[in-house]
Amino acid sequence: MIVLMKNTIRLTESERMELSQRAGSQSGRADDSRRARLILLLESGATWAQIRDKLDCNDAFIDRWGKRFGHERLAGLFSRHAGQGASALTPRLEARILEWTLKRKPADGATHWSTRKLGAALSISHMMVARVWAKHGLKPQRVERYMASNDVDFERKAADIIGLYLNPPTHAAVFCVDEKTAIQALDRKDPMLPLSPGRAERHGFEYYRHGTLSLYAAFNTKTGEVLGKTAARHTSAEFVAFLADIVVNQPRGKEIHVIADNLSAHKTGQVDEFLERHPNVHLHFTPTYSSWLNQVELWFAKIERDVIARGIFTSLSDLRRKLMRYIRQYNKTPKTVKWRYFDPTRRITTTDSVVTVH
Repeated sequence: MIVLMKNTIRLTESERMELSQRAGSQSGRADDSRRARLILLLESGATWAQIRDKLDCNDAFIDRWGKRFGHERLAGLFSRHAGQGASALTPRLEARILEWTLKRKPADGATHWSTRKLGAALSISHMMVARVWAKHGLKPQRVERYMASNDVDFERKAADIIGLYLNPPTHAAVFCVDEKTAIQALDRKDPMLPLSPGRAERHGFEYYRHGTLSLYAAFNTKTGEVLGKTAARHTSAEFVAFLADIVVNQPRGKEIHVIADNLSAHKTGQVDEFLERHPNVHLHFTPTYSSWLNQVELWFAKIERDVIARGIFTSLSDLRRKLMRYIRQYNKTPKTVKWRYFDPTRRITTTDSVVTVH
């Protein structure tokens, strides 16, 4: 350490006035005042021990700021923090962030960027990355799934089904039919802990499997009522038997339109024979990969939430009983699906086998 000895600092009158003003300032920064007092004490011939006592500092402080004043005079007394260099979000930098986000992948093999990972790769603040993403609506952490129909006759089939919803034939019944397959009768090994203030309902991790059931459902688009039936398997014979149940529950000779998907069990010889015997029953098939056109799927989502997902079933018969009880209670206050276009001037289209709903 090079020690500044007595009388090594000489101040001009203007420097002394400036330092005295800083040292006595009540509104300036305390560290500026402390450095000014140091230089004045050095100029007055005070020893380092005296300066340490008066300023409550160490030798490194005296040596550093004494040398800076000796080399740069008043300009050397301004503090210099290493810190992070100032950075501004320029259009060029914004474009670079967007280019890396949209067209590149992280070098570590990750599937998408995080703000911190991209910030480190570009040597910028992760908050700058976050602001650019927010501005352009980018959310690399999220993924959405879609299903594209490859049905070359998509528009005609979709128009046929939507026409049954919006303008059904007079004096005819329209049913949306499907099977919810492989519903598991799961029984928990550990007791269920009920909902309590500040704590969610808790289920044990381990469970027993008591087998599976299939649920056939026919959703009446006019009334919202559901005709349900359980079966051990989902076969063409079971589907035909369910169609027979629909016919029996309607007035004799009434026109019945059934909307179904393209499951192979719906297109067998048994089904054709049933339709020949019942000319008043008409099957309408949704386009391929377009189950969202079938309104019964909305009802299946409801029974999944209300009964199946968190249900505890001690046997297959217990599962069957709870499913049918739910259907009976639902039919007391059924609800229809309000199927409509918000913009009637636009339509469903299919381009390059990808379905778009406007």
